[in-house]
Amino acid sequence: MQRREFLKNSVIAGSTAAFVGSTTQAGESDDKKPFHLKYAPHFGMFRNAAGNDPLDQLKFAADQGFTAWEDNGMKKKPQALQQQIADTMDKLNMEMGVFVAHGSIGKLTFTRKDKDVWNSVLKDIKDSVEVAKRVNAKWMTVVPGNVDEGPRGRLAEGYQTANVIELLRRCADIFEPHGMVMVLEPLNWYANHGGVFLQGSPQAYAICKAVNSPACKILFDIYHQQITEGNLIVNIDNCWDEIGYFQSGDNPGRKEPGTGEINYLNVFKHIHSKGFDGIIGMEHGNSKPGKKGDMAVIEAYREVDRF
Repeated sequence: MQRREFLKNSVIAGSTAAFVGSTTQAGESDDKKPFHLKYAPHFGMFRNAAGNDPLDQLKFAADQGFTAWEDNGMKKKPQALQQQIADTMDKLNMEMGVFVAHGSIGKLTFTRKDKDVWNSVLKDIKDSVEVAKRVNAKWMTVVPGNVDEGPRGRLAEGYQTANVIELLRRCADIFEPHGMVMVLEPLNWYANHGGVFLQGSPQAYAICKAVNSPACKILFDIYHQQITEGNLIVNIDNCWDEIGYFQSGDNPGRKEPGTGEINYLNVFKHIHSKGFDGIIGMEHGNSKPGKKGDMAVIEAYREVDRF
């Protein structure tokens, strides 16, 4: 082989090796880098890959690039575990998303004036403040129960709405001095929660405007709102100034993005383009079992976060 040809082949080989190496390194980096949005997994979502220890699950999620976490059942955990979770998240530089402050699905709570019931709701809210302080949470979910269907006959919708607003204002008075926010979650009647009072984003928007407090915002669950009303991007825009938090899940099935009909790439791209700096809770199941199912969830969010 002539010297000129040898040098030429050496350069090509070296360039190819460098390209392959940089691609591999970039791929590895892409798999671990933080996402554009703060997607928040929950306990159990990665248990096959990370093990059953909740702290190990947090560490695993952080290693995959997640910067937030949510736990609907945080209030039911022992205080010592709550503190361990908070300490671990602080070390991992992860933000705490929602836990449920009050979720009276299937019960009559906000829509009818009942002193004992309302006092119970307010106690729930006060207790939630202490938990939120412990785990460094700002956002807490509130679901204002079912519609009032009797036994004295259905209460007119206007009266029910007025009652809900009145009690939410009292809840906001508890949260507001602490800089905490309750997020109201509209739920769908068709697949999961028939009979709940709060169903749509326009309804939630009107109520938040009436409560008129920085401590009362909307939890826009994309899964629920796809079922109830669709027109996702338009509805997100229309109630944008009252949205405090998002949750995700594809429909049908309530699994990770890419398993149903929602174009999550476009929805998330739109949310990101509007400058959203909050949290998107991954409130759904895994479509596949085992460790492969855990990893499929992570890959699904990588795919819809490419913008």
